[in-house]
Formats: sequence, structure tokens, C-alpha cells
Amino acid sequence: MSKKPEHTETVSVIGEGATLGVIGAGVMGQTLLRGLLSGKLVAHDRVWAGDKNPATCDAASEALGIAVESDYQARVSGADLILLCVKPNDAPVVLATLRNAGLRRETLLISIMAGVGTDRLESLLGTENPVVRAMPNTPAVVGEGMTVICRGRYASKTDLQRAQAIFEAVGRCIPVDEVHFNAVTALSGSGPGYQFLIMEALADAGVRVGLPRQLALTLVAQTALGSARMVLSTGRHPAALRDDVTTPAGCTIGGLLMLEDGRIRSVLARAVEEATKISAHLGMGPNKISESGGGQRSGD
Repeated sequence: MSKKPEHTETVSVIGEGATLGVIGAGVMGQTLLRGLLSGKLVAHDRVWAGDKNPATCDAASEALGIAVESDYQARVSGADLILLCVKPNDAPVVLATLRNAGLRRETLLISIMAGVGTDRLESLLGTENPVVRAMPNTPAVVGEGMTVICRGRYASKTDLQRAQAIFEAVGRCIPVDEVHFNAVTALSGSGPGYQFLIMEALADAGVRVGLPRQLALTLVAQTALGSARMVLSTGRHPAALRDDVTTPAGCTIGGLLMLEDGRIRSVLARAVEEATKISAHLGMGPNKISESGGGQRSGD
């Protein structure tokens, strides 16, 4: 949708002779693998994946042309980087499995588990491996993802750059302070869900005023895409862009006033606020390890 940032330094994602592993071969795991492979960041024979579901392993292996196994432990010691694409509740088991499988001290772990902070990841792992936390979103599936990343206490700036290269293969990626992660999860992580609901409602409105459903949906989706591109490419505030289309006594101002009467701003703000609260508890294990991120390094 927008230009991806250009980097003056080229960072190798993995070292010579090493491999890259992905634990969790679901939608996001496969999306990241496709980005890595299509962007030629790694070769097919240097990538592997693991998943607890044998059917998922078979489907992912066939789709991607790489080894995907339920029993992946033998591959762990040769990995230079491992992406953790599992559910937050699976963190203790997966990290213990990696540690017991001979995980090397220098292997970089990149986690996309919502609500699981770098301090908790490091505590569960019990080693001094470099850890990077990431929060992507589902538009990564079509190469338009929005990801934020931060590093744990043992990760270097180079580790952060390696992570950034991976997520820029499927969209945009910005380093941020970890203290913002719950809010980011609520805004951009959950954001596609809000956008889809808004688009569905607008398409229904188009049907209500006489448009065929598919036409209404196409109009809504392309309008959302174009509007987002205008914000990103022009750098202008959305309010200024809205003013450009709001003519005196026109239909746009009439529609906007109805939206304001329905307190659309407040409803959206409350949705993000509630999702932020939920995100703060997603990765909490029985030991209630703090995930505030206050003691971690800045994302930049």
C-alpha cells in the first residue's frame, strides 16, 4: 500500500550454513514463510517448520515445498533463528521443548504471541538467548501487514534489524518501545477486525439504498483502500482529507453528522480501550510474571 522503508545496511537473516525454523505453521506462520521465500531472504533448503497438528504439517509442506514436521526437535540445534507463531498458552511447552532440544545460546527467537512480553519469554526459556517480540496483523497475508517489534534484554540492534527484514517481506515494520505493545495489539493487531465490520456495515447500507451486494462491497473495499493510501502517501491528517470531500450543504456532511450522532468516535475508542485491557492478560501464566516491559530496552 505504501513504500517500504529503505535501509542503508543489508542484514543477513541467518548465518552461513544455519537454518531458520518456524514453530506453528498456521496462517501467520505460513504467511511469514512465504514472505521469506518469495523475498529470497532464505533458500528453501535452509527453512523448516514444526506444528503439533499432523494435518497442518502435511498441508503446509505441500504448499510451501519445505519440511514441516510434528517432531522437529532434531532440527533445533542447527537453527540460527526461530519464529514462534503459536498461541500464547502454548508458550511454556514450546519454549521448554526448544530448550531441551539443544537450542543454541546465540539462536534468535522472534515471537508473535500476543500478550507475551519479552521478560516472560526470557523467564520461561531460562537462557540468555536474544529475543525479539513482534505484533503483526493479518493483512500480511496479502503483503500489506503492519508489524511492530521490540527487543529483549539480550538482543542486539542487529537482531532487531534481522526481525525487521523478515516482517518487511510482508508489509511495513516499525520498532517501538515494549510499553506500547498492548495498545498496538488492540489497534493494529485487532484493527482488521474493526475495519471488516465497518466495511460490512457500509456494504449493507449500500444494499439498503438499492445497490447489488457485490457492487456495494467492491465500492466500499476500494474506497477504504484508496483512503488509506491517501493518508500514508500524502502525510496529511485524516481530518484535512475529510474536509476536502465535505462540501457545504452536501451529502457527505449530512452522513458525517449522522455518524457523529451515533457517537462513532467514542465507540471506536472504547473498542480499542477494551481490547488493550484484554491484551494485557493474554499471555499471563500461572506465575503472573510481569509483562509491563518497563525494564526492557527501547524498540529502536
